[in-house]
Amino acid sequence: MVGLLNKALGWPVPALLTWALAWGLALALRAVQAPVWASLALPTALGVCATWLPLVAGTTWRRVFVAGGFPLSVLAMGQGAGLPAWLWLAPLALLLLAYPVHAWRDAPVFPTPRGALAELPAHAPLPVLAPGQAPQVLDAGCGMGDGLIELHAAYPQAQVHGTEWSWLWRVVAALRCPWACVRQGDMWAQSWAGFDLVYLFQRPESMPRAVDKAQREMRAGTWLVSLEFEGVNAQGVALKPHARLSLAGGRPIWVYRLG
Repeated sequence: MVGLLNKALGWPVPALLTWALAWGLALALRAVQAPVWASLALPTALGVCATWLPLVAGTTWRRVFVAGGFPLSVLAMGQGAGLPAWLWLAPLALLLLAYPVHAWRDAPVFPTPRGALAELPAHAPLPVLAPGQAPQVLDAGCGMGDGLIELHAAYPQAQVHGTEWSWLWRVVAALRCPWACVRQGDMWAQSWAGFDLVYLFQRPESMPRAVDKAQREMRAGTWLVSLEFEGVNAQGVALKPHARLSLAGGRPIWVYRLG
């Protein structure tokens, strides 16, 4: 029952419910002729307080979005005199285009830092193949292509692939990385069996799913590399890393050898 509830209330449903409650409170206060400041301040305070519930917002950016939803909508409506109502849907349409609903439970578009993977070949070497053949490397959820660029710099001998659900970011990545094979699709539905190294920059919540997929599909001796977040299995047990690299500022890169 708890699992079904968590699935039904997956992000962004808690944000939408919080904004609806804030507007309901605002309308109720206006109906009883409460002062304007109370009609604005109390619903805003409701949104801010709701952000500290783990079910509503588990990250800093989600807290910002939830807390800012009501006051920004009031501001937009107050400044919208004379503009057609549909115009306010344009930013939402652009957001959905760049970040489709299907991908809301995966990581948002955060780029891989420049030079982040420079030391990776020393810890995760790729196989030396016959002439005309190249190791296969995948950036699963490649976004706008920053990870592809870093993988290509680290492994110039490899064929670099990228998978991205948003067709807009897929086009951007393909234009930035013409030497890579970039496809639009679901990284979770794609087989990882043919890759020598899979690189991820996901979220902590999606790492158990990634670890399970890698252990189930990838060959022994291949590599799973995660920027920032440690590999944890479905039971919540951290895998033993082959190596742990540190970027400037202490951000880790976790290197796992399969099998």
